[in-house]
Order: sequence, then structure tokens, then C-alpha cells
Amino acid sequence: MGATMARKPAPLQKLLGDQAHAAAPHAHVWLSASAGTGKTHVLTARVFRLLLQGVRPENILCLTFTKAGAAEMADRIHDRLAAWVQMDGPALAADLMALGESHDPDMQDQARRLFAEVLESTGGGLRIQTIHGFCQQLLTAFPLEAELAPGFRPLDQREQSALARQALADLVVAAQEQGDEALFGALQALSLRLGEGGAEQFLLRCAARGEALDGLPEAILPWLAAELELPDGDIDAWLAEQCCDDLFDMASLDRVVRANRDWGKGRGLERCDRIAAWCALDPAGRAAALAELHRAWAKADGDFLDSKGYVPGVEGYSEMARRLYDGCGALIAMKLRADYAGSLAQALHAGRAYARAYGEAKRLAGAVDFDDLIARTAALLEQPGIAEWIRYKLDQRIDHILVDEAQDTNAAQWRIVRTLAEEFFAVEREPGQTQADPESHGVAIMKEVAGAGTGARRAAVPCA
Repeated sequence: MGATMARKPAPLQKLLGDQAHAAAPHAHVWLSASAGTGKTHVLTARVFRLLLQGVRPENILCLTFTKAGAAEMADRIHDRLAAWVQMDGPALAADLMALGESHDPDMQDQARRLFAEVLESTGGGLRIQTIHGFCQQLLTAFPLEAELAPGFRPLDQREQSALARQALADLVVAAQEQGDEALFGALQALSLRLGEGGAEQFLLRCAARGEALDGLPEAILPWLAAELELPDGDIDAWLAEQCCDDLFDMASLDRVVRANRDWGKGRGLERCDRIAAWCALDPAGRAAALAELHRAWAKADGDFLDSKGYVPGVEGYSEMARRLYDGCGALIAMKLRADYAGSLAQALHAGRAYARAYGEAKRLAGAVDFDDLIARTAALLEQPGIAEWIRYKLDQRIDHILVDEAQDTNAAQWRIVRTLAEEFFAVEREPGQTQADPESHGVAIMKEVAGAGTGARRAAVPCA
């Protein structure tokens, strides 16, 4: 009968240089490095060192972006702790030295006890979760405080897509049946501009910002026009007024024509014809043809045309043409800004209506989507005193937060990390002291972060 032998795990890779600094248990760290340089190794090493220093497993929160990332991290940690239980002295000492820890008999005994401590710890061991999983667990425990119906269920990606499409279809049908031409036209314009898939993605982004959209005035276009400093009334009528002989710089226009006619070159005569054709139009026609007129003093890319040999060498010509370039360009820009305001107002009108419809569909289904999990948790943890009460009710404290793949963590998700970490720095201060020392409270490891921005220490990781 053959014997089955357990595979001996490979020794832990030694932490080198800044890797050792990043894995030290008592520093607040942002870790940034390119792919394949050992960031996950450093992160798991930090967990080992925290446990070896006596931190309880339930006091460590590891947040990842994907379920696969959470599973990989959990497997790495649990497999190594299980191996330490049966590992001989020299092999275990080598692992501890690779981590930068003492390898004396007492520390080896501590390492061998860790696997059992993790299994027996409050809450079922180390908390290695996706941020959505963490939010779901917290909201399930406190649905009323988060203003959710008890027994709510999170939608998976397939259910969310189906409900979102059904909500959009119902919204379109309702707009048609109720004769809501403004909403129906806004939805049509959005689909034509972005395509079906692009329009759906835009509306879903609006649904995630329903509260902000509800904060807009009911009439969005007048508000946008004021914010963009557009003139009052109809923009086309305003432009036509600016293009009439009394307001447009006709004197400079006439001098430009004479200079080009006297120059006699083909490009100059073409310029004269262009200006003459524009002047022959009524004010409304002139407003519509501003882009054609602008080509008399602008290059194809829109820059000012002042190259030698392309314009008359008449004294003062450049100054005249520049005035016309600036004035005509300002009118064109105003028209573009007004068109943008009109399109954006339509899109926001459609987005707000969809956000309300989708929110109602979720309410009737007793469900929340991924965006809701994040938003509700952030709001829950930002209520004065609620975070401390939640930790008390759950009989657990979060002393160390480790965030994996932080470049995939958006601003809303960072609100949750921030609210959880704020208690780390809420220490009693001496009179006149304005800020706690972040080096002595709490831990956060961020992987592949482009920039810190919180005054945190950075640790670069060399290629392993």
C-alpha cells in the first residue's frame, strides 16, 4: 500500500529593503509598485507579523476588490499558518527570519498556535472580504439603521442588469402613454447620441447618483444656462442680434476685405468672397454661418492665421484680424456652450427620471444593487456616533485595515475605509495639539496607488 505524503510548502520569500519597511506592523503605509513585484507577498507578510505580535485575528480587516482576490489571500494565509503547526524548528525559524521576526522558541510556539487562534476567534477567523461583502454583512446586521427593509437581498450582476433594463422599458412605455414628450425626447436624444449600450450605462451611472440629481432644480436647463453664464432667452436670437451691423465689428471686417483685395493673391480674394457672402445674409443667417466666416482668419485646426505669405503684409492687419478672430470665436464658443447645456439638460432630465424609476423597482423587489451597498454603508458609518455603536454591538473592533488592489477602489468605497479608520486617530490630545500622530494608530496597506494624498508614508517595493 502506498503512503500519501503532504507536500512541504516552499520557504517564505525574504522581505527585502522597502518590502520589510512596508510589512512592519506599526506604520501607516501606502504601498505602490508595478505588477509582479511582490505586493501580495508583502501584504500577507504584514498579516503574519500582526498575528505574531499578538493582534487578534478578528481585529484585522482585509478588503479586496474581487472574490478571487479574497480567496487567494485567504488561501495564502491559512495554508501557511496550517503548515507552521507541523513545521520543524529550522524550517519555521527560516520563515520567521524571512518575515524579520524573532525565531526563538517562544516565537516559534506563538507561530504554531496561530492557526488554532484564527479558527477559534470571534466571527470565524480572519475577515478577508470584498468591500461589497463587508458592506452586505454590516447592512444585514443593521438594516433599520441603514433605512433598509429587514430581509433585503443584494442583486447579483445578472439580476441587476435584468431589473435595470425592465425599469428602462417601463419608463419609456410610461412616457409614451402619458404623453411626456420632454422625457420621451430626452431618452431618444440620449440613445441617438450615445447608442443603446452607452445610454444604458449613462442611466445606470445616474441611478447611482439619484440623491444628487434630486437636488437639482426641477427645470434643469435654466439652472444650467445660469451656471454656464449663457445669455438670457433664445441663444439663436441672441447670436443673430450680435451679428447685425450695429453690434458686429463691421469696420474691421471692411478693412480686412480691402487689405486682401489690394493684396490681390488668390487666398486673399477667396477671403474677400467668404466675407462678402457672410455680409449678404440676414442676421439669423449670419449667426448660422459664423464657422464659415471664422475660416477667414483661422487655420483648419482653429488657431489664429498669421503666417507670412498667407495674409497681407499691411501694417495693423494682424491686430484687425485678431480682433475679428477673438470676437467671432467667442460667439462660436457661446453657441457650442449653449448646445452643450441643452444636451446635458436633456440627459440629466432623463437620468433623474430613470434613477427614480429604478429606485422604485428595487424598492418593490426588496433588493439593493452594488452601488446601494456602498452608499448605504458609507451613510451609516458617517452618522455621528453610529460607527462606535456598531462596533460595540458586534462585539468587535477594527484595529488594522489592509486594502488590496486599491487602484480599483473608487471614491465612494474610500469613504467607508476613511470612516472605519478615523477612530484610529481619535486619541485624547494635549491642549493646543491639533492632530494625532498617525504613525502610532492603525494600519492601512494600499496596493498600486498612483498617489497618496493623505500624508501617509509611501513604501516602494522592488522587484522580487
